[in-house]
Amino acid sequence: MLKRFLLRWVLSGLGLWVAAAILGPNHLSVGHHFATVAWAGFFLAIVNILLKPITILLSLPAIVITLGLFMIIVNGLMILVASKIYHPLFVSGLWSATLAGVIVGLVNYLATRTLEDIRK
Repeated sequence: MLKRFLLRWVLSGLGLWVAAAILGPNHLSVGHHFATVAWAGFFLAIVNILLKPITILLSLPAIVITLGLFMIIVNGLMILVASKIYHPLFVSGLWSATLAGVIVGLVNYLATRTLEDIRK
């Protein structure tokens, strides 16, 4: 369980760093120091562990009606919540958070897929 959390932490930080590089400082800023990025990833991982299951359960009708596309908004909301908890993580609004959520999700998917291929 600890190993899984550490992986989620690292991938969240990496995803936020990539999203900040793509979106630019006007939309998403994580900072320039490794520690700031690491803490932002930590808080995003905590928010995803604690709040995301509840949010998914509460928004299940919207997720079903949109055939899962509402999960993109849920991911953006999790980044927005993490930015409210950890102030060095700056997100300009819901749309920026949603775009960042898509980028973080893609980075997580690619990294997880690569790690699975290495294990085989």
